[in-house]
Amino acid sequence: MKNGLIEEMMLEEGDVNALLNATHSDVFSVLGMHKSRSDNQLIVRSLIPGAKAIDVIATKGMRRVASLKCIDQAGLFEGTMGRRRNPFEYRLRVTFEEHVLECDDPYRFGSLLHENDLYLFCEGTHERLYQWMGAHPKEVGGVSGVLYTVWAPAAARVSVVGDFNHWDGRRHVMRCHPGAGVWEIFIPGVSDGDLYKYEILDANGKLLPRKADPYAFAMQHPPETASVTCGNSEYLWQDQHWLARRDAQVNPTTKPISIYEVHLGSWRRNTENNGRYLSYTELAEQLVSYVAEMGFTHVQLMPVTEYPFDGSWGYQPIGMYAPTSRFGSPEEFKYFIDRCHARDIGVLLDWVPAHFPTDEHGLGRFDGSCLYEHEDVRKGFHPDWNTLIYNYSRREVVSYLLSNAMYWISEYHVDGLRVDAVASMLYLDYSREDGEWVPNEKGGRENLEAISLLQEINKRVYFNFPGVMMVAEESTAWPGVSKPVDNGGLGFGFKWNMGWMNDSLRYMQRDPIHRQYHHNELTFGLIYAFSENFILPLSHDEVVHGKGSLIAKMPGDEWQQFANLRAYLGFMWAHPGKQLLFMGGEFAQRTEWNHDTSLDWHLLEQPAHASIQNLVKDLNHLYTGLPALYELDSDGNGFQWLEAEDSQRSVLVFLRRAENNSSMALVVVNMTPAAHHNYRVGLPDEGHFIERFNSDSAAYGGSNMGNLGGVNSEAIHWNGYDASVSLTIPPLSTMIFERQQ
Repeated sequence: MKNGLIEEMMLEEGDVNALLNATHSDVFSVLGMHKSRSDNQLIVRSLIPGAKAIDVIATKGMRRVASLKCIDQAGLFEGTMGRRRNPFEYRLRVTFEEHVLECDDPYRFGSLLHENDLYLFCEGTHERLYQWMGAHPKEVGGVSGVLYTVWAPAAARVSVVGDFNHWDGRRHVMRCHPGAGVWEIFIPGVSDGDLYKYEILDANGKLLPRKADPYAFAMQHPPETASVTCGNSEYLWQDQHWLARRDAQVNPTTKPISIYEVHLGSWRRNTENNGRYLSYTELAEQLVSYVAEMGFTHVQLMPVTEYPFDGSWGYQPIGMYAPTSRFGSPEEFKYFIDRCHARDIGVLLDWVPAHFPTDEHGLGRFDGSCLYEHEDVRKGFHPDWNTLIYNYSRREVVSYLLSNAMYWISEYHVDGLRVDAVASMLYLDYSREDGEWVPNEKGGRENLEAISLLQEINKRVYFNFPGVMMVAEESTAWPGVSKPVDNGGLGFGFKWNMGWMNDSLRYMQRDPIHRQYHHNELTFGLIYAFSENFILPLSHDEVVHGKGSLIAKMPGDEWQQFANLRAYLGFMWAHPGKQLLFMGGEFAQRTEWNHDTSLDWHLLEQPAHASIQNLVKDLNHLYTGLPALYELDSDGNGFQWLEAEDSQRSVLVFLRRAENNSSMALVVVNMTPAAHHNYRVGLPDEGHFIERFNSDSAAYGGSNMGNLGGVNSEAIHWNGYDASVSLTIPPLSTMIFERQQ
């Protein structure tokens, strides 16, 4: 090949038939401009179905050089360029039945890919595939168009089909790079917003269902399934100071982190317009203002990567590089994130590298082979969710997922990823019976390839973006989930504490009269609380599928239900670990979450619900202003039991400390409706303790019992300490005292 041209023989009947049937294995060898082997003449061939005549126009001077001869009425033309012997830039003037079109020939452009990119992709180490895979607007030799690139190594032919070619697979057949299995074509004249898919023949010549682009930056609104050509971003970010502060953080575990988990489609609906979704732009004002007012430090979005089925809540994604079109454009989603940062709110995305759906336009059998998934269903199919599992041993799949993690952090400025279903990735026998799974090469149940993938992603993300959060939803006792890879860990920054969530919710659902027999359900979590960097999650999973809302889980009459919830939320904010609360929990949504409707905001008209909202707001503001409650979340030196054994009265008392003892909080929890007067607690430190929070305050709908604003320590020996305090402990309450310096 020389100067983008190759020598060729006269076009034979087999080539003609292959072109017309879109089965030709190398269309770039016959279409476009070539030199004849016999006399070095220039020949141009073009296949444009529906064309009645085609002229070749020299770009320089815009003069007609030749009229091509029609080889077949289906639209195949060829012709010599007269006396010209040197290749030149040209356009095609195409005459149709009712109009004339002048266009550039996609087959006159050479390859635009770089060998090093292909090598890194195949090696599994490429971190920026999105910069050239997929659809990218480019200008080549003064010609504007879009470069399409896709991986399909088992395909016999791949075409780009779309609005711009009437979805005809003969028009834009791609060039193959056989060593990498990557196909590309530069198509002049394609515009932003044009729909497209890939039309693929498998190795046996079978035409597959049209596939969406795995690297598409935008997709149609479901149930439509096409990818959308999306131009180079022109969004002007305003969050440089936020990013600089974020990435200067040495250790996010020492910072206050209070997360509001949100499903964008059901947080709030537009009641004036048939309950439609709020747009990213509307959410940028309404949701961001609400989160800031409530004092949450982060918002965590349930998956926004494009997904076909609303009922999956986003956890069965197909467009891993496309923010869902349900709420607007990619630029509008960037604006939403920018507005979060302007209000000092971090943005975490739910990210799903564990599996993908079987929809025919998705990744499944993408090129006729099990390309992204395992061939063996014991490895490649998830029985719980009827989804396909990525083949983590395939290096190109590693590059795909590694690049995707980088994409959201780099291009959308998100502040971290909460990785979904990590346990299902770690274990080959996850949710499988004997005989339904394949042991690893060492005979064990650990998925070694998935472990390696997670470690690599975490290493590279933290190397490039040191201030972000990589969070694992991991429900087992796997050791070192949030430990560095160099120390044998998985390398996450944080892990959801599912054990705390399950134990504490089980405890709270018990009648208070029985809680004395299950005291360990509140205390057991402190045995392992510092073994990982934990987030305490009260997520969407706890308020669906018949589990009831948070308030519905609480026992007793209405007053006791609200008192229980107030005490529980206070206990959660005071407990070691960062907090995560699913939307609606902050105002005691009564019904289970329903993704098809808005939260019940009208409940805030009732004082009991408004009081819970005020309580959460006050907890957040107290938490972010009291270092004792967050600085040593992952360090046992920041926690000390003062009373862990009073099961009969269901009372817990503990201290929280900041670094260097610069801040101290005394936490008192009572999980029965009985009040306790003159309850003495031994103290290792003397001083005056200000009552900063009392869940039984009248401001929250409580009985307003307390300690008149604070207590002084006394030189009375108690429980091995030289000092102590006498407390009034309200019923079903959590109190937080701050030691005055």
